[in-house]
Amino acid sequence: MRGVAELPVMPADVAASFAAFAEPVRMQLLGVRRLIFATAANTSGVGLLTETLKWGEPAYLTKATCSGSTIRLGVPKSPAGIGVVLFNCRTTLVETFRTQFPEAFRYQGNRAILLDSSIPLPTGPLAMCLAMSLTYRCRRSPAEKLLHERT
Repeated sequence: MRGVAELPVMPADVAASFAAFAEPVRMQLLGVRRLIFATAANTSGVGLLTETLKWGEPAYLTKATCSGSTIRLGVPKSPAGIGVVLFNCRTTLVETFRTQFPEAFRYQGNRAILLDSSIPLPTGPLAMCLAMSLTYRCRRSPAEKLLHERT
């Protein structure tokens, strides 16, 4: 990696959303936030990220370059102690992650990676997944591009 990215100041509404998470999950998802910014800083073509709320959850967008697909952080309805990294369900991202990292994560359908807050964050595989999401639009097939233009 080229270096450690300096974390931007978190917008107040995003900070309030993180504050609502239970302590162990909040700490793990804050680690994912750091990894998102570090991965963006070290991945060619991503550019500056926009940190905002989508559906009341912290979300990370490549607004400046439009290189990727939105990443959201949250918690599922159950069980407790689990955080989720959510991806657009109309992409092939989670399918790709499942193929490349079948044992590294638990998955929720075609939309999320589940993270157990009681175990260390698998930063290597997760950084690779984040990079794939942050550059998704650069790699889409012509058929996927056409589908997204119609929706």
